[in-house]
Amino acid sequence: MTAASPIPAPGFRSVTDLDPAAIRAVIARAAELKAGRVTGPEARPLAGRSVVLLFEKPSLRTRISFEVGIHRLGGQAITLTGAEVGLGKREAAADVARVIERYADAIVARVFRHGLLDELAARVAIPVVNALSDTEHPCQALADLMVIGEHLGALPGRRLVYVGDGNNVAASLLLACASVGMHIRVVSPAGYAPDPAIVARARALAAQSGSEVEIETDPAGAARGADAVYTDAWASMGQEDEAEARRVIFAPYRVTEAMLATSPGALFLHCLPAHRGEEAEDAVLDGPRSVIFDQAEDRLWVQMALLERLIAGPRAG
Repeated sequence: MTAASPIPAPGFRSVTDLDPAAIRAVIARAAELKAGRVTGPEARPLAGRSVVLLFEKPSLRTRISFEVGIHRLGGQAITLTGAEVGLGKREAAADVARVIERYADAIVARVFRHGLLDELAARVAIPVVNALSDTEHPCQALADLMVIGEHLGALPGRRLVYVGDGNNVAASLLLACASVGMHIRVVSPAGYAPDPAIVARARALAAQSGSEVEIETDPAGAARGADAVYTDAWASMGQEDEAEARRVIFAPYRVTEAMLATSPGALFLHCLPAHRGEEAEDAVLDGPRSVIFDQAEDRLWVQMALLERLIAGPRAG
């Protein structure tokens, strides 16, 4: 724990807060943790440390994976919901952050507005980790890269096709894939494409890594050439009033067995929760190429590796 400082500590609010080498290092460390190759005192780098988890949104995988991961690393997780804290309502976000800094070693926040993460980070010298915001879902993207590597091997040159809403998940996938040399194609209805600023950042990263970024609207043949096909819910939390209209607009973008048949051998990914019968057929969600529960598990391991790096420091070598 440290006193308040105007200089933020390295955090993880966007995928691009880790350079390509650091992304690879986090995934490699996650693989070591998953394989049980880390033992003894080295397995508890957060002993005596505390992490506060702030949740404005409901959570299953995010809350469990962070709480369990912090415990396995020897640390203590303290979880607070939006109703308990009232970020920006009951108390200014900057004040909340400065109080937490006096007690804990990192903040993990699952929020609606991405700018709230920046407000938290601007006033403290402890890491702030994005556990999901309306702009990005970077921890999910790290887990996605990990699971693709586990099933397909080296990531550079692989092609991920994302079909559906150009949301926070699509944004982090664009940045993550472009960083590590994976080609990515995002196929969304007109008006639902990813943020142009995110696409521009991804294309700049792709120019450095030798990968391709494609943004398309036609679902016909969307999965062509794919090593992995990914989708997400058509309406996220906070978009409930749009759900009925989105069901009609997104229906042609449902991932079906017929769509996957255009790329034999491609993995199927979904960050969950799934709205069964909507964005993907049950036969796809539960099919032999589905790795959705491997994704859920790998959230644990990459977040453990990430927190170790941010709190205890990068490992030598």
